[in-house]
Amino acid sequence: MSLSVIILAAGKGTRMKSSTPKVLHRLANRPLLEHVYDTARSLGAEEIIVVYGHGGDMVKQACAHFDAKWVEQTEQLGTGHAVQQAFDAVNLNNNVLVLYGDVPLTSQQTLHELLDGSEDKIGLLTVCLENPTGYGRILRNENNQVTGIVEQKDASEAQQKINEVNSGILSCKGETLQSLLKNINNQNSQGEYYLTDIFALAAEQGIEIKTTTVADSYEVEGVNNRLQLASLERIYQRNIAEQLMTDGVALADPARLDVRGKVNISNDVFIDVNVVLEGEVSIATGSEIGANCVIINSQIGENVRIKANSVIENAQIDADCEVGPFARIRPETHLQQGAKVGNFVEIKKAEIGKGSKVNHLSYVGDTVMGDNVNVGAGTITCNYDGANKHQTTIGNDVFIGSDTQLVAPVSIADGVTIGAGATVTKDIDESDVLVISRSPQKTIRGWTRPVKQKK
Repeated sequence: MSLSVIILAAGKGTRMKSSTPKVLHRLANRPLLEHVYDTARSLGAEEIIVVYGHGGDMVKQACAHFDAKWVEQTEQLGTGHAVQQAFDAVNLNNNVLVLYGDVPLTSQQTLHELLDGSEDKIGLLTVCLENPTGYGRILRNENNQVTGIVEQKDASEAQQKINEVNSGILSCKGETLQSLLKNINNQNSQGEYYLTDIFALAAEQGIEIKTTTVADSYEVEGVNNRLQLASLERIYQRNIAEQLMTDGVALADPARLDVRGKVNISNDVFIDVNVVLEGEVSIATGSEIGANCVIINSQIGENVRIKANSVIENAQIDADCEVGPFARIRPETHLQQGAKVGNFVEIKKAEIGKGSKVNHLSYVGDTVMGDNVNVGAGTITCNYDGANKHQTTIGNDVFIGSDTQLVAPVSIADGVTIGAGATVTKDIDESDVLVISRSPQKTIRGWTRPVKQKK
């Protein structure tokens, strides 16, 4: 049977103490709602319906890339009411799965178990907690069949001792779900239409309720405040770290790695503490990432050394390169095999050829650099004239002395040597020449150094 997913995302999230809708708060630098949406997509859902409410425009704008139907819940009258809002948009012939936009860590595997064999039943996801306070309790008869769910505020003293609780996540044939929801009421302490009330009705009508119990309670934990968000962030990161180590990645401290996107890291990679990997990052075998590095949407080749406190963004670093410490590699940069970029160097939109070195205190931008080039300390490419960017082209085997300025647009032929302190404003078309641009040194005798005037 085809699957439709309804994601409830209308809550305000008052306890977050924020003007940002709760489902847009970020876990691993992605909105909570996006985690749930991606899980729904991974299940092969035919359609996804997002029920939104508070901050609706903000939610739709932030998640405009979703392939989803959007349904507004103008009044928040409970979870049962929220699901009812989606019925005009959902294919009621499908099996319907109800998820929550603030419950980000439910795994694909768990949901497959819930959905498996539940087409003609109601599938209910439960969890057993040492302290079930605040959750709806699962009621069972002498045959261990579910007879209903009672909310905390409506539960008797005996019922409050039950530790199997409702996660809120369920699956049901669309037509059956619609029929059951038509018969619930809001005669309870909250004056709301509880989605959970359908289970007592289903039991009365002889509809089988199939339960799946999660082993890890975090899979069904929602985010209601920033403390809970921080707790789930650490669980999420720990799970990723454990998987990486299982796959052969060496982590100096698994508690001090943050992955905020999709990573592909080969075995025999070493990652030191406080590293942040963001967006789509790949790191090939044998590479080492030093402490406090940030790598964003970049590809790192084999046997690369990224030294401490370096930032790499939207770049490609080929095999055997060295970067840092304290280097900044900006977007559209490509370091070819064996290139070296050293401390306090910034590279932007540049091609650095094989074996070339930019080791100290330099800026190279909008540049195509050949192989085996040596760039001296303090060299800069002057690529911006105040209105437009211009390109610098440097041939193979060029030696550039320290404190050189290359004023773009400018081109330098193969084998050129540029003396320290030069300002190059014209193309150098001849190969294997020495270029010097500096004022003659003078000695002025009898010079008196200025002194500070006393007040």
